Amino acid sequence: MSETHVHDHGANSHGGHHHSAAADDDYTDLLDLDAEVLAGYWSAALDWVQEAAAGGARARLLDLGAGTGVGALGLARRYPEAEVVALDVSPVGIARIRAKADGLGLAGRVRTVEADLDLGWPAELSGLDLTWASMSLHHMADPSRVLRDALAATGPGGLIAVAEFSQPLRFLPGGFPADDPGLGQPGFEDRVLDLLGRAHAADMPTLGSQWAPRLADAGWTVVAERDFPIDQDPPSHPDAPRYARAWFARLSEGRLDQLEPCDQATLARLLDDSSPHSLLRLGNLHIRGVRTVTLGRRD
Repeated sequence: MSETHVHDHGANSHGGHHHSAAADDDYTDLLDLDAEVLAGYWSAALDWVQEAAAGGARARLLDLGAGTGVGALGLARRYPEAEVVALDVSPVGIARIRAKADGLGLAGRVRTVEADLDLGWPAELSGLDLTWASMSLHHMADPSRVLRDALAATGPGGLIAVAEFSQPLRFLPGGFPADDPGLGQPGFEDRVLDLLGRAHAADMPTLGSQWAPRLADAGWTVVAERDFPIDQDPPSHPDAPRYARAWFARLSEGRLDQLEPCDQATLARLLDDSSPHSLLRLGNLHIRGVRTVTLGRRD
């Protein structure tokens, strides 16, 4: 099955595609929901990176494609003496990061940079000790060049942590909607992930890549890799239904006509908040997937 990913950390124009202000707001809402509903993953992944980075000076950190700042703020909490730079292409995301940092008393240590890395690496980003790149590199037109630029901007012994999906998120119970034949044909989520995943991959050729070889090709020494399974059945966070709805809306944005009519109808019901079949009302959501974090070091 094709990989698919819609948590576009900084993706609104990494590939040159801009969205409306309303779409940007929807996107940042999705990222915030991801941080809240999958808080356990974020905490475990960042803890693991901190553990792996122990033993070296970590004074200047970068969140590359920072989205709404969950990585940047998580790094700032874990490294209370460090300066953290949150880089993203979206002004909406940058504004949200600034507001969060201010609210947490971290504004003095979390600096934002609004930049599109497809246009080049900002000269001010140098002397890095640790870079966190979560679900952002596959949106770049030339991620290999970005990885080389990050290497050049990193000091000896510095690290990069690349987090990507190795298995796409799923939200619906197996066989859905087998319990309600009137809603559509069983296997709905499989078909949607396959079709729309292939469509997204056509726009982003490195989507679903193995990043260890790419890091090595760019000159990094790969030192570790770990899978972080996500399996919430049922999800414990009250905003899980909103997260599922936002995820399906983002996945299908501009691509609804690529689905078969029966699957279009099923998706329409899932996204219709007034429908009894709305994702906001489903009581049997099951969030599962795998995110993989790969660590590279500059020797």
